[in-house]
Amino acid sequence: MYLTLEFGGGLELLLEKSTKLHKVDVQPKDDEGKATMKGLLSWVKYNLIKERPEMFIKGDSVRPGVLVLINDCDWELCGGLDAELEDKDVVVFISTLHGG
Repeated sequence: MYLTLEFGGGLELLLEKSTKLHKVDVQPKDDEGKATMKGLLSWVKYNLIKERPEMFIKGDSVRPGVLVLINDCDWELCGGLDAELEDKDVVVFISTLHGG
């Protein structure tokens, strides 16, 4: 399953080469062959995050202050961690927290 992942608000700094846009091929992990946000977050943690994963992930979810959009829709409206992803979906992660 091909997905486009976009990182902003400083989250891109946690990734190798600080690249904002990633086109990835993620294989479904659950028993029914469906890709969920929970599985995607785990995949991102182990395949894209190169430093300070605690700034992106807390437990099985994203840290508070990270806005997640699936095809421009708030992921909470799509089912949160259980939201099912489809081929060519666009998932955006934006940190809304900034130091000062």
